[in-house]
Amino acid sequence: MSDSWPRRRLLAILRGASEPLDAQELARITGQHVTTVRFHLDVLTRESLVRQFQQPPRGRGRPRIGYSAVQRSVGYQDLAQVLADQLGPDPRRRSEAATAAGRAWGAKLDVDDHRIESLEDAKDVTMTLMSELGFAPERDSAAETAERVLIRLPACPLRELARTHSEVVCGVHLGLIEEVLDRNGARGEVDVQLYPFIEPELCVARLELVAAPPPVDQDGATVSAYDDDEMPPEPLIAPSGRVAPQLRNSDANIAKQSAQQW
Repeated sequence: MSDSWPRRRLLAILRGASEPLDAQELARITGQHVTTVRFHLDVLTRESLVRQFQQPPRGRGRPRIGYSAVQRSVGYQDLAQVLADQLGPDPRRRSEAATAAGRAWGAKLDVDDHRIESLEDAKDVTMTLMSELGFAPERDSAAETAERVLIRLPACPLRELARTHSEVVCGVHLGLIEEVLDRNGARGEVDVQLYPFIEPELCVARLELVAAPPPVDQDGATVSAYDDDEMPPEPLIAPSGRVAPQLRNSDANIAKQSAQQW
């Protein structure tokens, strides 16, 4: 099964589903033909990775066959819950500790070397990593720009824990992505952000090129990009007095997450 991307994706979707899904539903989610989906489901069933269930028919006809992922024998969800509870009550410290743990995990993870020389390379490395972890990542081409890509994550394997401990679960995954990208040459070049639950079953990872630092003169002073008779554009100021984030129109699907921070 491990050499089949379509089967890995189906298994990840089923692991993240709250109830059995039939072949028609899985075909709609993945964009594959239903016959192809049934073939992969048969393989997963023979390998005891998914289980079949009879479901009521929609209208007249024979009962539908639903599929559900076989639960792992080790209680990863319970273990993660216990670990999350040990990080203390301060959300900021929990997030920092989780990110550091994610980086430590990424430093030990056996991943293929893929030299990152562009944002497209960073996206490919992240997509591969999240696929192997069971997130069933999807590229959001409609929201891409030359400086930013969005990756949809519809199948977090720790979704239920993330609903109550997002700073821990997402912090670990953020640190993991950052470390793997850094290991492949993207240190200081790509900024990574995770937006949990922008929809009930969907998280988003954003990769964005880091702006180059402003030039400096021989004395180390920053060289202005404006002539003496020009003024730089005024930043937007949030009610708290902090500079508000500059949201682009294509960030509409994550704007509500940013808005909550202000």
